[in-house]
Amino acid sequence: MDTERLRITLFGAVQGVGFRPFVYRLAASLNLPGWVRNSGAGLEIEVEGQAGELTRFLERLDAERPPAAVVLGREISRLAAAGFDQFRICSSTGEDPPTAAVLPDLATCPQCRGELFDPADRRNLYPFINCTRCGPRYSIILDIPYDRHNTTMRGFALCPECERQYADPLDRRFHAQPLACAACGPRLNTTVESAACALRDGLIVALKGIGGYQLLADARQPGAVEQLRRRKHREEKPFAVMMPSLAMVKEYCLVSAAEAALLQSPAAPIVLLRPAGRPGIAPNVAASSPLLGIMLPYSPLHHLLMEAFRYPVVATSGNRSDEPIAIETGEAHARLAGIADLFVDHDRPIARPCDDSVARVIGRRETVLRRARGYAPLPVRVPKPLRRVLAVGGHLKNSIAIAAGRHVILSQHVGDLDTPEARRAFEDAIAGLLRIYDFQPELVASDLHPDYASTLWAEESGLPAVRVQHHQAHLAACAAENDVEGEWLGVSWDGAGYGTDGTIWGGEFFMARHGVFERFAHLRPFRLPGGEAAFREGWRPAASLCRQAGIPRPVPNPLEQMLAKGINSPYTSSVGRLFDGVAALTGVARESRFEGQAAMLLERAIGGVTTTGAYPLEHGDWRELIRKVTADVEAGVELRLIAARFHNALANWIVEVAGQAAIHRVVLSGGVFQNAYLVERATSLLEAAGHMVFTHQRIPPNDGGIALGQAVIAGAL
Repeated sequence: MDTERLRITLFGAVQGVGFRPFVYRLAASLNLPGWVRNSGAGLEIEVEGQAGELTRFLERLDAERPPAAVVLGREISRLAAAGFDQFRICSSTGEDPPTAAVLPDLATCPQCRGELFDPADRRNLYPFINCTRCGPRYSIILDIPYDRHNTTMRGFALCPECERQYADPLDRRFHAQPLACAACGPRLNTTVESAACALRDGLIVALKGIGGYQLLADARQPGAVEQLRRRKHREEKPFAVMMPSLAMVKEYCLVSAAEAALLQSPAAPIVLLRPAGRPGIAPNVAASSPLLGIMLPYSPLHHLLMEAFRYPVVATSGNRSDEPIAIETGEAHARLAGIADLFVDHDRPIARPCDDSVARVIGRRETVLRRARGYAPLPVRVPKPLRRVLAVGGHLKNSIAIAAGRHVILSQHVGDLDTPEARRAFEDAIAGLLRIYDFQPELVASDLHPDYASTLWAEESGLPAVRVQHHQAHLAACAAENDVEGEWLGVSWDGAGYGTDGTIWGGEFFMARHGVFERFAHLRPFRLPGGEAAFREGWRPAASLCRQAGIPRPVPNPLEQMLAKGINSPYTSSVGRLFDGVAALTGVARESRFEGQAAMLLERAIGGVTTTGAYPLEHGDWRELIRKVTADVEAGVELRLIAARFHNALANWIVEVAGQAAIHRVVLSGGVFQNAYLVERATSLLEAAGHMVFTHQRIPPNDGGIALGQAVIAGAL
C-alpha cells in the first residue's frame, strides 16, 4: 500500500502541557516516522504511514491527548511521503505569527503532590516542584513559543539531573519549562514553618505566590482578621479562605459534586459556597456576605504551608484596596510594609500579575465571576475571522482582549481603574499582551461611556477607535462564548451602562440579527437622586421608586428637591438599581459597602422557600411591584416570600418578553446574572416555554467579560 504523509496543525493551549512527548510516544507505539514541534501558531505535526495507521493516529491523538490541553481547532493536509526514517521532536520555530494560546497557570497535579511529600523523592518538600501537567505558565512567560529561554526561568540553569529529565521524551518533565529542583531552582527567603508560626500567633503573612503576593491570616482568629481589614482598608468586602483539604471544606460548607470538581480542577479557583453553619471561622471573614469564598492549595508552597498549619487561612490579594496586586519583591515590601508582619519571598520573577479566579456553580454549571489564574489567557474561538482589534474593556472589573483571526484572547482580570496604580496596571496589561503575541492592532474598541479610563486611553492611543455600547458588548461576549449566531434575543441586566440615548441603562432586551442589535424592551426608567451616590446608597433609589409609584414616604428635603426638580438625578433603566431599592425597602440593606452587596443579601433572603408567587412587572413597569412590596413589608409578610416574589417577577418578565419576541434562542448576560436563583428560575421557565437559553461559563457575566464582546462587535465591522 502507498505511504501517505499528514501535516497537522493544532490551535489552542497546546504548549507546555506535555503534548510533544505525548505525540512522540503515540507515533512510536504505531511505528510511524515524522516530527512534532511548537510554533507560533500552536503545535505542528508531520507523520507518515499507511492510511489505516494514520487514521488510528488521528483517533488516538484526539482521544488520548493531555488533559490540560485545550484544542480549539485543527488543520490537516495530506501530502506526498517525505521518506522519514524516525520520529523526532524538533526545536520550536518562530516563523509564524505568535497566535498559539498560552496555557494558564495550573494547580499542582497529583503526581507532583505525591513527590512533594515523598521522603525518598529528590524534590521532597521542594516548594517549586512542577511538571508538564502543572505549575506556572502565563505568569512566567515572556514570549512565544513557550520555551524556557522565553520565560522568567531562563536565569536558572538546570542541574545535570534536571537536564536529563528535560531532554527525555519519555519523562513527565520533558520540556517542562519551569522545571527545577533544590539544587538549581528558585529558593525561599525563609521557612514554611516560620510562616505557620506567624499565623498561629495572629500575625499577617505576605506570601509571594504564582501570580503575585497574597496576604494570609488565621481565619479562626477575629482579631487577626480585623487587623487585616484595618490595615488593608477593606471594610466589609468578604475575604477568601484557603483550606487544606476538600474534607475540611465539607465540614464548613455545603458542597455539591459540581462544586467539589471545580475546587479540585486544574484551574483551582475560589468557589463561592453556602456555609454549613459550623462555628470555627471568624464571623468577620465573610462579614455580611451570604457565601464563603473557598479555595484549595494550588501551588506546592501552599501545600507545604497547609501541611504545616492545617487550619483555614484567609488568603486575599497582596495589595491595598483599589490597588493592583504586588508582584516584585521590592515593590511588595514597600507597598505592604504597613500590612504584613512577615514576608515569604522567593527569587522566581513573576512576568505579570495574575490574581486568584472566582467562580460559582449556577444551575449545575461553572460560572466564572473573576477570570484570572487558571483561566487567562485561554482564547475564545469565534465562527468568523475578525479584524485585528484591541479591546480595552470597561472601567470596573477591567480586562482587555485582542482579536486575532478566529481567536479572541482575553487578559487576566485587571480590576477597577479608579486609581493611578490601577491605570498603570491596565497599561502594563495592554503592553504585555501585545508583546507576547507580537500583535499590531488595526483599531481599538472601547465602551461608549466617554469618561471611562479605558475609553480615554483608547481615544488617546492614536489608533482608529470604535465605541461599543456596554450592554451589547455583554451580550456579544455571551453569544461568542456559546457560539450563538443568526437571530436571538439578548437580556442584558446590570448596575449601570451608558446608553445610546445618553441615559443610564441596565435592564435591556435586544433583538440581535446577524450582529445588528435593536433595543426591543427595557425596564421603566426611574431617577437616581444623587447620581453616583445612589449606586452605593440603596435608600436613594428606594425613595425615587416610591415617589414615582405614588407611595408617600418621608425623605430628606434635599433629596425631595432633587427628585422634584430633576437635579443631579439621572434616569436609569437599571435592574441592578431596582435590586438596591427593593433591598432598602425590605430592610435587607440600606446601602452597599461593596458592589452587589445588597443584591447578594436579597438573594440570600429567599432561603430555601419554594413559591411560584410573583409581583407584577408587566412590560417592565415596576410601579405596581413597588406598591405590593411596600404593602407586604408593612403587613409583616415573611421576608423570604417577598424576596422570592421579587425574583420570580423578574424571571416572569424575561419569559414575557421572549414570548413577545417569538425568538427561540435567549442569551443572558450582565452582572445581575451572577444571581443563581434568578438564572435558574428564568432558565427553567424559558425552557418550559420552548426556548433555548445561553448563559456564561468561562467568561464573566459582569464587566470582566465585555472586552470579548467589544472585540467581536468591532472586529466584524
